[in-house]
Amino acid sequence: MSATKGGKDQISEKRAVFSDFIGKQKLKSTRQRNLVADVFFASDSHLSIEEILQLVRRKDPAIGYATVYRTLKLLAQAGLADERHFSDGIARFEQSMGHAHHDHMVCTFCGKVFEFANDQIERLQESIARDFGFEITSHKLELYGICKDCQSKKQSQRAGRAKA
Repeated sequence: MSATKGGKDQISEKRAVFSDFIGKQKLKSTRQRNLVADVFFASDSHLSIEEILQLVRRKDPAIGYATVYRTLKLLAQAGLADERHFSDGIARFEQSMGHAHHDHMVCTFCGKVFEFANDQIERLQESIARDFGFEITSHKLELYGICKDCQSKKQSQRAGRAKA
């Protein structure tokens, strides 16, 4: 039985899957590669390469961008990471193993990403696909707008200007 997101049991399981994948690819299991993977496995955010690099460099300042980039690509090939591209053009990575399907809402004001799952939306997509004789093999739903916090900030700014 696995632990929840980022739990020690699940991290060990992910390390084993990654190690097995590395071996099958006839690649070396390096300390740097494993450190990048461990930092990624410990996070439950949508992280850019630069953000992961900052976290990794707290533990080993000598690790470079290329090592992080290549390791994340390997994690994606191993089925442990999903690469996401939201409206800002920055590649972000999120864990895929042990994480149920979900969709995203992205605030275009602050960039925050919200995950959500909705069975009704999933059923509607399946129904529409059936109506068109289409077999869905994968999908992603991304909604763009302004989050509650940013809406409040914008309203406060407008109110402040109206008083001036």
